[in-house]
Amino acid sequence: MSRFISFGLIFTFFFSSHLMAKEFNVVTSVKPLQLIVQELTQGVTAPQVLLPAGASPHDYALKPSDVKKIHDADLVIWVGPELETFMARILTNDVTNIALTSQSSIDFLYYDHDEEGDHTGHDHSHEGVDPHFWMGPKQSLQAATVITDTLIDFDPLHKNEYKANLALFEKSVNIATDELKKQLQPVTQHGYFVFHDGYGYFEKYFKLNNLGHFTVKPDRRPGAKTLISIRRALQEKQAYCVFSEPQFSPAVVGSVVNGTGVSIGTLDPMATNIAYEQGGYIAFLQELGQSFTKCLK
Repeated sequence: MSRFISFGLIFTFFFSSHLMAKEFNVVTSVKPLQLIVQELTQGVTAPQVLLPAGASPHDYALKPSDVKKIHDADLVIWVGPELETFMARILTNDVTNIALTSQSSIDFLYYDHDEEGDHTGHDHSHEGVDPHFWMGPKQSLQAATVITDTLIDFDPLHKNEYKANLALFEKSVNIATDELKKQLQPVTQHGYFVFHDGYGYFEKYFKLNNLGHFTVKPDRRPGAKTLISIRRALQEKQAYCVFSEPQFSPAVVGSVVNGTGVSIGTLDPMATNIAYEQGGYIAFLQELGQSFTKCLK
């Protein structure tokens, strides 16, 4: 009898040890989320990401390897259906996931206008949640708190690590944003245009002067009325810069700017060239700040 009990204890010990040794498998949809999550999981696990470098969530199509990665995950963290329409179709009830745009504790910005355009066959309504919250330091910290609570719910063994990582992340973001406020302050009144309407969180936080955008979504072609209006503003010297994006390189930006003397800059909302390492999210914010500062001087 005692040998049976001993065997049972040994079996239980090895089974528990196996569970403890299994790394909690976290998958994020886009790189900016991966940069945030990896700050929270330092020393516990390394989150994977679905979209490859240079891809845009606005027009991405899942590959079979992506589907497998999703179904193998213990937790999938994504922005929400407002951004990643490709995710909603695959996230069935058997996939544990959290859509951050559905979280009431994050202070989202909202689109509340209809975009005027003249390309036939499209609904130009541009309303609802602005999903690009990762560009807002305030919202990113709120999202980090939500993510930390979720990690603890599903992986309570590492509760202390997650909480300590969150505290360090909050401190580093606050320090970085204080520095960025000083850096950007001299150019806050300098007007500019962006390629697509995706930088509202960063712009509001740092009080920047966005004069408009070419398109509401990067996969939509800008309308002629919009291009004429931007061209006129550039000719009247209302703007210091026009920003394009590495995910989309439309010739239309160059043609509108041509001959006006206005600079062309680049903003990368997807953190394409940011190293996946501790401090990566801070580097992402700093890169955005530097891109604005350089072109708006």
